[in-house]
Amino acid sequence: MLGIKMNLVILCFFLMNLRMSLGDIGEQPLSKIAIHKTILALHTSASITASPFLLGNKGEDAEWVTVELVSPEPAIDDWVGVFSPGNLNSSTCAPNPGGIGWVETPYICTAPIKYKYANHSNPNYKKTGKTTLKFRLINQRSDFSFALFSGGLSNPQLVAVSSNSVAFANPKAPVYPRLAHGKSWNEMTVTWTSGYDIDEAVPFVEWGPKGGRQIQSAAGTLTFNRNSMCGEPARTVGWRDPGFIHTSFLKELWPNTRYTYRLGHFLSDGSYVWSKRYSFKGSPYPGQKSLQRVIIFGDMGKAERDGSNEYADYQPGSLNTTDQLIKDLDNFDIVFHIGDLPYANGYISQWDQFTAQVQEISSTVPYMIASGNHERDWPNTGSFFNTPDSGGECGVPAETMYYYPAENKAKFWYATDYGMFRFCIADSEHDWREGSEQYKFIENCLATVDRKQQPWLIFAAHRPLGYSSNSWYAMEGSFEEPMGRESLQGLWQKYKVDIAFYGHVHNYERVCPIYQNQCVNKEKYHYSGTVNGTIHVVVGGGGSHLSDFTASPPVWSIFRDRDYGFGKLTAFNHSYLLFEYKKSSDGKVYDSFTISRDYRDVLACVRDGCEKTTLAT
Repeated sequence: MLGIKMNLVILCFFLMNLRMSLGDIGEQPLSKIAIHKTILALHTSASITASPFLLGNKGEDAEWVTVELVSPEPAIDDWVGVFSPGNLNSSTCAPNPGGIGWVETPYICTAPIKYKYANHSNPNYKKTGKTTLKFRLINQRSDFSFALFSGGLSNPQLVAVSSNSVAFANPKAPVYPRLAHGKSWNEMTVTWTSGYDIDEAVPFVEWGPKGGRQIQSAAGTLTFNRNSMCGEPARTVGWRDPGFIHTSFLKELWPNTRYTYRLGHFLSDGSYVWSKRYSFKGSPYPGQKSLQRVIIFGDMGKAERDGSNEYADYQPGSLNTTDQLIKDLDNFDIVFHIGDLPYANGYISQWDQFTAQVQEISSTVPYMIASGNHERDWPNTGSFFNTPDSGGECGVPAETMYYYPAENKAKFWYATDYGMFRFCIADSEHDWREGSEQYKFIENCLATVDRKQQPWLIFAAHRPLGYSSNSWYAMEGSFEEPMGRESLQGLWQKYKVDIAFYGHVHNYERVCPIYQNQCVNKEKYHYSGTVNGTIHVVVGGGGSHLSDFTASPPVWSIFRDRDYGFGKLTAFNHSYLLFEYKKSSDGKVYDSFTISRDYRDVLACVRDGCEKTTLAT
């Protein structure tokens, strides 16, 4: 009997990991390119010319480049790759490129940062052998070259390389600022990327109240190398130098005060390099009554505005979500992106692409992140789920590229306060079960908030640890990550968590206030008084390929939408909270609910959440 039970446990874990591989269907477009199979087939009559040669003359960090292409033997599966650094020979390769079966040398040892089929903009290319392509390049600390391949993506043959390289005027310039909360309410961190190591230049932020005196705060510098990666392709064809990541801590901020800042580097020759000037608003004091607006979503990914890389339809809604948030930037105060950021999956160049895509948002409001399977998971590296979803990154780029106020950045859980909100951000890629280190953190985060001053208690994690009627969860019959509710619902109930948010499932779903699989309130849109349970919301439609629901919705599922969108919380005061689900396509509200209550309703006794009492006098 014991043996049968053990086999069932093993089978459950096998199915769980298999489901995680199948349920998150999608393939990083660059992984389709078998670059290690490249053979040289240079043709003297083929040519590629790119213009302009020099980009960013006025400090721009993104520019369009025109590529003129001529091929004497055009084929329908010809494609053009953009490579950076632009040197396409073995001199730029690691001594051992990974042992994945290089066909010949000199070889191209890294994947391109993007690609287009040669007939992308000209369906007559196969007849004429001539075409023009346009690529949008961002400053990534090195030059760019363009290469024409025949043989499709699976058997690439290098036909021609651009006669000239393209580069930014200052490839090392500070770019893509990312704001985040520090460890105290009145501290903002600024993180950015540059090409300057500390022996070349001293990084800092010049900042101060808008229109007031500006001061300078030093920044620390981090990076990571190929050996920091855990597996392929991050250690092999996906590797690209990430540059240097700088973080400065701006302290003793005044609440709700507008500050301006710019990134600086003091060079060894005595000169300065500056970014453009940005601004942000200081966070409200914990408990402060003011209008407070929060955006929350997961699984956005990145997409290319020039149409490159998108043949896999990998992150089709990514730009819509980004652009809607940029359009509405004046109407929210902080963003929570709860896991699965660029879906780089081991192609490190894509982290630059992602930070560039969201910089208009992240440079203006705190951009708080959580860990997802595509950031962290890799076999035998301490991930709770033994899957290869990170492409060998094992969390290193995410932990370095973004700041978040965790005690240990390798353990991606943290608490952060924003006015009347307390956010407890869990790491679903590490053990959360009762008795674990993370479980103790979660309970402490929930238990230490003063609900009189911060009535709105929010839990968030990447994977649904609560409820989702996604098709693969339905097939399991669990409607959750196994052991999610089993371990955590007691905490949600005891500490009266208002809302729990999740991503991972690429759709939108709202669940009734619920406890132990039972709705505890018949209302659907306006909750008042003592609610008695936690509302669970999946907001995983940030941009990645969409997930299907089970055909028959469970009784606890109030609203489901298989589309791209994001959530918005608005706290008007200590007694009234509004949640809205907006579609990325038009920014309009398609679902909403309100919570209205007094402090005594938070204190009220609920099932399994009552303090012990006595009749003694």
